[in-house]
Amino acid sequence: MDRVADVDDKRLYRAPALEKGLDILELLSAEESPLTMSAIVNRLGRSTGELFRMIQVLEHRGYVTQGPDGYVMTSRLFHLGLKRPPVRSLMEQALPEMRLLSDRIGQSCYLAIASGAASSVIARMEADTTVGFSVRVGYRRPMHETPSGILLYAFQPEATRRAWEDMFDPPLSEQALSELRIEADAMRAQGFAQAESVELLGMVELAAPIMRGSRACAVLTVPFVRIIDAVASEDEALAEICDAAKQVSEQLIGGDLRV
Repeated sequence: MDRVADVDDKRLYRAPALEKGLDILELLSAEESPLTMSAIVNRLGRSTGELFRMIQVLEHRGYVTQGPDGYVMTSRLFHLGLKRPPVRSLMEQALPEMRLLSDRIGQSCYLAIASGAASSVIARMEADTTVGFSVRVGYRRPMHETPSGILLYAFQPEATRRAWEDMFDPPLSEQALSELRIEADAMRAQGFAQAESVELLGMVELAAPIMRGSRACAVLTVPFVRIIDAVASEDEALAEICDAAKQVSEQLIGGDLRV
């Protein structure tokens, strides 16, 4: 251990039990599949005796749950984050505009904010139509993998961009980072995202930033499905999205919205 790291350690209060619990939550949050007790023990390099009680307490408090294939993290932490005043204020201002937007364009929409180096959906509004596409609340994707995530990244100070880049897992190559920055700068210049979906043919992702001061605190997105007799065209929907995002932005003041 180098001298700087040693000095840093001396400045920290130690709470071994808390650290074990946080290690478990951070491990499970990054996994798509359940993990057995033995897998958790092996991944964290600790003994069963060290972690058994931690997992039992986390399960009792509702942060993890056990199924037939192992333990998974619940959405409890996510919902605690939604109770923070800045996030609650954003949702209070955004939901009425989202309802009006969905009614005007006949498409569903959702609201996402930064969660580490990913974007997380915190609210959605369904369209009153027979055909559509929606994204569930709590859905999380690496920021650089979706147009709306890149738009959120685009409207950030340089220091925030670099901090998020350092959290990408796995890290991006220098070429990939360069391409991301170029794409983000282009989106920032035009003020919105409009790109074909990489997940579903016939769908285009339309998004506009919700601004708090000089940076985006959220993105308002419509997974626009090209259907016959659509209520609004793609260009009309994009204009409505930008207007709705502007309306919400004008109603917000101060605060950080990262989960």
